[in-house]
Amino acid sequence: MDFDDSPEEAAFRRECRAFLEAHARPRVGHETLADSPFARPATTAEEDAKIEECKRWQRTKFDAGWAGLTWPVEYGGRGLPALMARVFAEEERRFEVPFGHFAQSIGMAGPTIIEHGTDQQKADLLEPMLTGEHLWCQLFSEPGAGSDLAGLRTSAIVDGDEIVVNGQKVWTSNAREADWGMLLVRTDIDVPKHRGITYLLLDMRTPGIEIRPLVQITGAAHFNEVFLTDVRVPVANVLGSINGGWGPILSTLMSERTGIGGASSVGVPDLIELARGRGVLDDPTIRQDLMRLHGYTETMRFLGYRVHTAASRGELPGPESSVLKLASSRRLEAMGNIAMAILGPGATLAGHDAVSGGFWQNFAFLGQWMARIGGGTDAVQRNIIGDNVLGLPPEPRLDKGIPFRDIPT
Repeated sequence: MDFDDSPEEAAFRRECRAFLEAHARPRVGHETLADSPFARPATTAEEDAKIEECKRWQRTKFDAGWAGLTWPVEYGGRGLPALMARVFAEEERRFEVPFGHFAQSIGMAGPTIIEHGTDQQKADLLEPMLTGEHLWCQLFSEPGAGSDLAGLRTSAIVDGDEIVVNGQKVWTSNAREADWGMLLVRTDIDVPKHRGITYLLLDMRTPGIEIRPLVQITGAAHFNEVFLTDVRVPVANVLGSINGGWGPILSTLMSERTGIGGASSVGVPDLIELARGRGVLDDPTIRQDLMRLHGYTETMRFLGYRVHTAASRGELPGPESSVLKLASSRRLEAMGNIAMAILGPGATLAGHDAVSGGFWQNFAFLGQWMARIGGGTDAVQRNIIGDNVLGLPPEPRLDKGIPFRDIPT
């Protein structure tokens, strides 16, 4: 494909830039790293203020017709090809605007509901995502079901026109702030594990939900564990069908992996400036490592073109989303290692004593695991690539084809 803008894309890019210049300030660059939320743990008040800022920016985009660019027009979007959304995202990264809090809403829940939801679910839930009124979280992983998601054990029993849920979820981003959640439950233990899962759309204000923050190694608490005790969910909130949750799950996971695989706005140029400031830019090992990181970044960029080209043809992201996710993990690992090598003994410092307020220690080194584990670990992505891309023999599975109740715990 031609990687340069077509005349149509170039015109759209100018339109994007005009909107952003009228509503936001250009991004300054690496000089703002010390002020980044990754440099130190944010307080609850700061997190709440950030979410409100995100909601205001989302509403601004919605009112001006820049929210949900790829969503169908009938659901509040513009029905544009994915490549056009990529153009907008590239331009948006050049400006000081909030981002991240709606990735699960607009990037994951929305496309899954559009594909699998009922007309009523679409009417009730899609527009509040685009306007920024509703924030979503993902209630998938459990203490014993992370990499093996189909092993989840949160139970759900149909009781008339409601489903009663009991169990625990973990590593849930935005759980404290979320209005709605994507909830996976076990509704049948007498069938193989992939066939007894139901996908629920959960109002997070429902009684019986307890949320506890999980403090990470960085000192921040981006994740939570969520306990569900006799939580009653209307049957009308089933996405797809009862026991038919695996299809919607795959849609959500492929969107998640593609989103996580997107390159960060922080990268090689920032590390070059860091190396120059520390006087090690001429070190041959540092230079070689920077070029290796540049290679990973370019690999991700072209894989991103491939994913978005498929999406522009109306195709769902396939195994290439796992390739992109794995490439992203390798890039994050390399970035963390290079940053620590550049800082040398200064890498042991924190806060105001550290370069850029400790941004590199927290974001590049300690913080890399959020994205490397989220959306499926490196090992999971390699299994998917081996099975679905390379055609390798699958790993032996002792739980394949047997009822879930017979799987040892």
